[in-house]
Amino acid sequence: MRDVLRLILEDSISSPLRELTRRDVALPRVPGKVQAIIGMRRAGKTCFLQQCMAERLAAGHPRDSMVYVSFDDERLTGMEAAQLHWVLEEYYRLCPKHRDSRRVMFCFDEIQGVPGWETFIRRIVDSEKVDIFLSGSSAKMLSREVATSLRGRAMESVVHPFSFREHLRHLNDEPAPDKPFGKAQRSRLERAFASYLKTGGFPEAQSVPTAEQVSLLQGYVDTVILRDVMERHGVTNLTALRQLTRQLLNAPAGLFSMHRFFNEQKSRGVAVSKDALHAMLGYLEDAFLVRLLPIHTSSERQRQSNPRKGYPVDPGLIHAYDRTGRANTGHALETAVMIELERRRHTLAYVKTTEGYEVDFMASPLTGKPQLIQVCADISNPETLHREFRALEAAMKEQRGLKGCLLTLDSTGILQASAAAPRNVTVLPAWEWMLATHSD
Repeated sequence: MRDVLRLILEDSISSPLRELTRRDVALPRVPGKVQAIIGMRRAGKTCFLQQCMAERLAAGHPRDSMVYVSFDDERLTGMEAAQLHWVLEEYYRLCPKHRDSRRVMFCFDEIQGVPGWETFIRRIVDSEKVDIFLSGSSAKMLSREVATSLRGRAMESVVHPFSFREHLRHLNDEPAPDKPFGKAQRSRLERAFASYLKTGGFPEAQSVPTAEQVSLLQGYVDTVILRDVMERHGVTNLTALRQLTRQLLNAPAGLFSMHRFFNEQKSRGVAVSKDALHAMLGYLEDAFLVRLLPIHTSSERQRQSNPRKGYPVDPGLIHAYDRTGRANTGHALETAVMIELERRRHTLAYVKTTEGYEVDFMASPLTGKPQLIQVCADISNPETLHREFRALEAAMKEQRGLKGCLLTLDSTGILQASAAAPRNVTVLPAWEWMLATHSD
């Protein structure tokens, strides 16, 4: 095992770093903390670690002071916690000049597969001059697990699939920030945004032919179901789990009632308890496959009793699981807005007014006032526009002091809608809102 580790370390410190699409993921700037990189499988966590290493290299750190070890390597199968200290011993045998004289960056991928890894990480954080980055499959790198295992020594960063700006950057078509868009550029960006809503933001899906994207994305979901839910949590009812997953992915931006879903499964003869379904739902959300938004209320009882709105983690999954043959543009747009708000670390809920009108999001930033956000793909119909404004006005009246925003697919009808908008309501194309530097 030590010989294998030595070979892995030699390869790591001598391998050139790949040129990858830069991600807009912010790391907490708190010295001495372990960086936990979490997110759904295939969202780009390992590539983000390469970006972090490249930034250190550009800042003048030598290449051999940055180490990447994947414990998913079959040569390390069966490794035990008592053997983990060999990683440091073999590294410092290769690079003795860095011991106690330079902070070394260790990136450990899938270390959670080694039972007892937590004690090793805690020990080296307290005793060595190292910066530790941990990444792995989402279900094994949950913030509460890291917080429990490392007892306040870790801070998390979530890697989502590409944002719209990152998508454009990947295609070498990223616009300059904070500069007005020309007419031709706006048309090009609107076309790119429509494509993004269909393809989604998973890095591998960007260069895959359209006909193969569905199989690729469905494969991601299958991997989450099998590895992050069934294997890890011991779930054996594959039929109920797949039905639950399909229900959530087939009804994006829709209200999900566990009570109704349970009764549907019961009527179909699927033997599963409601408690088991609640557990499965939690596992799917913990694995970052789906996001569930509660209703905005100060009553915990109402929050628990009302249905939640369900969204996939990426708009591309909508197309991959659609059974209707429709474009589903409106649902994909709302999903993309929800993920962008989550990417900006907003706390989210949907709003139901006393008159029964619904607003898609109450988005609460870490600092500052919340904002009411309504999403509508097509506002060319005056009745549709009136309905969206009516819901925002009603919610703004009940949530005193909050401003509203209506996000739409493109620039069609923006001028007319802005002129008719109620006071304190802004109307914007969603793609422009996503590309704005300070649009929160």
